[in-house]
Amino acid sequence: MAFGNNSIITEFILLGLSADHHIQVLLFVLFLGIYLMTMMGNLMMLLVIRVDSYLYSPMYFFLSHLSFIDLCLSSATVPQILENLLSQRISVSVEGCLTQIFFVFATGGTEVCLLSVMAYDRYAAICHPLIYRQIMSKQMCGGLAWASWGLGFLDALINTLLALNLDFCEARVMPHFSCELPSLFPLSCSDVSTNFVVLTCSAILHALGTLLLIVFSYARIISTILSISSTTGRSKAFSTCSSHLTAVSFFYGSASLRYLMPNLSSSLELVFSLQYSVVTPLVNPLVYSLKNKEVKAALKRMLQKVLQHLR
Repeated sequence: MAFGNNSIITEFILLGLSADHHIQVLLFVLFLGIYLMTMMGNLMMLLVIRVDSYLYSPMYFFLSHLSFIDLCLSSATVPQILENLLSQRISVSVEGCLTQIFFVFATGGTEVCLLSVMAYDRYAAICHPLIYRQIMSKQMCGGLAWASWGLGFLDALINTLLALNLDFCEARVMPHFSCELPSLFPLSCSDVSTNFVVLTCSAILHALGTLLLIVFSYARIISTILSISSTTGRSKAFSTCSSHLTAVSFFYGSASLRYLMPNLSSSLELVFSLQYSVVTPLVNPLVYSLKNKEVKAALKRMLQKVLQHLR
């Protein structure tokens, strides 16, 4: 595969998170624990939504997609971090770097779309409860979910294909723990203005487009909740949104800033990247299991069935 007629760089060197061996050992244990907990938490969410008939609703249909995308996002980044921490000098081929960029971009873009779709689902459930099932029909839910996947992967494909034309001539050290598109631009000796404009436009369209839907949905939700006379009714309505708001706040700000402001300092790059690609996939299943009564009840039922079979 050609990456430009003048390319002489075939691999990049990732600096990782720390050069100190003792800190690397501690970080390896930390990130291994995070990765295992992320896998267990999201797989548990997928399993309980699949087997418990009480969770057969649009909200949990979208949550199952969110759990799967979190599995993919974490698997696209954390194994690279672990390998980096074990190696004295970690290098990645240009092809391998672009492959990782594609999957991180695609899964992150899909998650943004899913979060906005989940906000619309809460709007339909709270503001139009009598016709909620008609609005969020099985066909509508499937269409919204696959549209989220399609937009995320299309956006990633466009930006990655443009990156294939970049030349890399001298600089090859990437001050990062994984390959991300904004970190690739400073290493290219080609004109990256087109790539930068396309990345910025796609990030703005993705971030602002989905953010508008979230803001609109929650503006209507808040208005509806305030019109509810009983305190119990208000509390119940808001409790169904609290987990989603937590997920949005963890992922949205860091991912949007990472791609809308690609010229951040190295330390901020690492913080924002870690938050949206490592912390959020870990936090989401914890938030939805600890703050959601229906999920907690479903987990108890599943555990009871397992114990009964063991007896």
